[in-house]
Amino acid sequence: MPTFTDAHGVRIHYEAWRVPDATAVVQLVHGVGEHIGRYRELIEALNAAGYSVWADDHRGHGRTGFEQHGGDRASLGRPGPGGMRAAIDAVHRFTSVIRETEGDEAPLVLLAHSWGSLMAQIILNRHPNDYDGVVLTGTAYRTLLGMNAGDLNRRHRRLGSTPVEWLSRDPEVAAAFMADPYTTEVPLRKLFGLIDSARLLGRPGRRLPPELPLLIMVGSDDSLGGERSALMLANAYAKRSGLVDVQLIIYEGARHEIFNETNRADVRADLIRWLDERFATD
Repeated sequence: MPTFTDAHGVRIHYEAWRVPDATAVVQLVHGVGEHIGRYRELIEALNAAGYSVWADDHRGHGRTGFEQHGGDRASLGRPGPGGMRAAIDAVHRFTSVIRETEGDEAPLVLLAHSWGSLMAQIILNRHPNDYDGVVLTGTAYRTLLGMNAGDLNRRHRRLGSTPVEWLSRDPEVAAAFMADPYTTEVPLRKLFGLIDSARLLGRPGRRLPPELPLLIMVGSDDSLGGERSALMLANAYAKRSGLVDVQLIIYEGARHEIFNETNRADVRADLIRWLDERFATD
């Protein structure tokens, strides 16, 4: 995997799946405790639809974390020097790496899941003109009332034998997650600590570029926030931020990882349809 070095000297591993004459370029931002290898089906579908995809293993995660922590898998998920602020900055630095290769002509869409979507909300507040579209999945309104800060598997723990049943209704997803050497089920607050976890709190910024298209996609049975939180977030982007193209899709019965859900084909189709409607040209 190619790498770039962040401001603290951590080498960030990434991959690029480029297609000729791409309709747009997608920067994929993964969630906590996982890595980009879990998104192969989604990446293949986006490539087949004409979209290039770039994705990195964030600080402490995947191959970045494995190298960063000297092969100690027990430390996976921990961001290291600079903590949450450095993790967020590294995701935005990756945007520059993408632009340096792809140029400024192709639209750049930020597609971010879970923890990645919380970081993306912060990055969007700070750098709203760096992106031509934003997709937030498994996301939540970043307040104590809008996010579940407790045991995300609590209401699903009797449905299976793992601590990650909350991810998907597909039992193979939980089994694969637990068997993956590059994942960790350690909760976000334990990985990052209370202070760094609190840095994720906030609200959508005011006066974002009104024409910036935003798509929010969540499962109704998502333990992180779910439908109520997603509605709060969509309303905030429309009313507080002034965005005029905000779409919210709720998948009834789906849990947190909608791209790994039993209806994943429909989710991918909805995403590609949304992208095509805004970026494809005849």
